Amino acid sequence: MKCLRIYATPDGESRFGEVDIPTAAAVTVAPGAKPFQVSKRYIATSVEFTQIPAGMRQVDWHTVPGRVLTVRLSGAVEYETSDGEVRRVSAGEFVLVEDTHGKGHLSRHSADAQTVLWIRLPDGLDLPSA
Repeated sequence: MKCLRIYATPDGESRFGEVDIPTAAAVTVAPGAKPFQVSKRYIATSVEFTQIPAGMRQVDWHTVPGRVLTVRLSGAVEYETSDGEVRRVSAGEFVLVEDTHGKGHLSRHSADAQTVLWIRLPDGLDLPSA
């Protein structure tokens, strides 16, 4: 499973990348159901539900206070990194945001109110728990 990533380069510029989250077939959860694809478990330090008000529009260059996996439950956003690349993220999609230093990224929110789940990950998605 692929996950969009925003990260900071050593010189403080922001870029898009991709993280591969390996999955494997799990046991069937109900009689007659197909097996689910499941990843390893990852440690999270906290989970926050955020509501972005209608009319937020653009949030200028900013970093995140810590590594966070954002899961967009409603609305849409465009992220722009310091090299000018833009990616759109819609409801149902998720992004690993790791640009905790440097220039950061821009966020352009859709006009409607939005709900986003923030899952703080101390080590990102690259280090699953045992």
